[in-house]
Amino acid sequence: MQHLLENIKEYMDLLEDTQLKETVSHLTVAELIDVWDFFNNKEKLRLFLLLDHEMKSNFISELSPTDQEYLIVELSEHATKNMLKEMEPDDLVDLIQSISPENRESLWQNMSEESKRETEFLLRFDEDDAAGLMTPRYAAIQGEITVDHALKFIRRTMDELETIYYIYVLDKLKRLTGVVSLKEILAAKDNEVVSDIMEENVIFVHDDTDQEETAKVLEDHDLLAIPVVDKFNRLLGIITFDDVIDVIREEQTEDIYKMGAMGGNTNSYMDSSVIALVVKRLPWLVILLLAGTITTNVLDGFNELVMAASFLILFIPVITQTGGNCGTQSSTLMIRGLATDELHFRDIWKVMGKEILVGLIIGVSTGIIIFLRGMFLPPGIEFIEAFTVGISLSSVVIFATVLGALVPLLIHKLGVDPTVAAGPLMSTIIDVIGLTIYFKVAMLILGIK
Repeated sequence: MQHLLENIKEYMDLLEDTQLKETVSHLTVAELIDVWDFFNNKEKLRLFLLLDHEMKSNFISELSPTDQEYLIVELSEHATKNMLKEMEPDDLVDLIQSISPENRESLWQNMSEESKRETEFLLRFDEDDAAGLMTPRYAAIQGEITVDHALKFIRRTMDELETIYYIYVLDKLKRLTGVVSLKEILAAKDNEVVSDIMEENVIFVHDDTDQEETAKVLEDHDLLAIPVVDKFNRLLGIITFDDVIDVIREEQTEDIYKMGAMGGNTNSYMDSSVIALVVKRLPWLVILLLAGTITTNVLDGFNELVMAASFLILFIPVITQTGGNCGTQSSTLMIRGLATDELHFRDIWKVMGKEILVGLIIGVSTGIIIFLRGMFLPPGIEFIEAFTVGISLSSVVIFATVLGALVPLLIHKLGVDPTVAAGPLMSTIIDVIGLTIYFKVAMLILGIK
C-alpha cells in the first residue's frame, strides 16, 4: 500500500487519466481513505473524478465534511447528478446535513425526484434518534403470499434494497407482523405460505429511540439490521449494522472527550479549527480552574496547622495525586460497567462493599509505602510525622476509592451521562476533599488545634 501511494504521488503528473484510473481501481474505499490526506485538493479532485459512480457515492460518504464540501463545489452538475443517483438515502441525508446551507440548494437541485422524496421523509426525524439512521429501502412482503412469490419479488427488487438478509412481513396497514431471513426463504418449499415460516417475535426499535440505545439493541441480539416502527407499529425503515458502527464510534469519541473534560462536537482533530478546539476545551477548563481554587481556601483555613507542622506542605502533591488517581480508577471501572450493562444502580451496595475493601487494602499499602519513604529517604521526617502522612494518605485513598465508585452510579441513576464524573473533574473534587481529610487527620494525630 505504501509503495503504491508513493508511486501515485511521484508519477501523478506524468500519468494519463486512463493509467491513473487503472491504478486507483485496485483500491477499496477503506484503502483510498487511508491515503487520502496525502494528496492536495487538486489531486484529490482528479482522483475522485476517475472513480466509477458507485465508488464515488460510497467514498464521499466516508469523507470529512471539509472534503465533502470541496468536492461538491468543484464537481460539475452532470457528475454530481450521477453520484447522487447511486447514493443510499441515509447517506444522502448525512451529506446534506454536513455541507453548508449555501451549497445545499445546488445539491438539492441535482437530486432525482425519488431521492428528494426519500430525503424529505428521512429529514422529518431527529438525527440523534433511531429514525435518523434508517433507510427506507428494505424488503417487505405480505404474509399471505407463497415463498415462490416472495423469491420473485426479492429478485426483482434486490438492486434497490439496502440489504436482503431479512425480509419483513407487513399487514395491509404496513404494520410489522413478522420477519423471515433469506436463508429461511431459500430453505422453504415454493408453495409454503410466508406467514407459516416467519418469526412473529420481531426485535425492533421505535422511531424516537436514542441512537445509542438502538446500537445496544442491535449488538445485544447480534442482528445485521433492525426495523424501525412508529407508535402504530408501522414499519418506517431499517437500520443496518454499518450505520450502527458509526454511532458506536461517535459515542465512544464523545465519552472520551467528556472523560478528558472536553465538550463540543465529535469532529476529527484535523477538521477542527483552532477556535473550535478552544471552544471544546476552554469551558470545562474554566470550571475546573474555579473548582480547583477552592483548595486555596482549604489551605488558608488550615494556615495555623501548616505553620506549626510545615512538613505537611511537602506531601500535599502526594496526597492529591494519589487520591485523584484512585478516584479516577474507580470511576473508570464503574463507567465501563454501566456502559456494558454489567453494573446497575441496584448493585450499589455490593459495589460499595467491594470498593471499601479494595480501598482499605490499597490505602494501607500506600500508607505503609509513604511512611517508609518519609522516614528513610530525604527529607527524612520524624516517626510521628511519617505516621501522620501515612494514616492521612490511607484515609484519602479509601475515601477517593469509594467516592469514585459512588458518583458515576448516582449520576447514571439521575439520567446524566456518567462519563462527566471521570478524569479531571473527579481529580479536582478529590483534591479539595482530600486536602481537608489530610489536614483534619493531621490535627487529630498531632494534637494541634
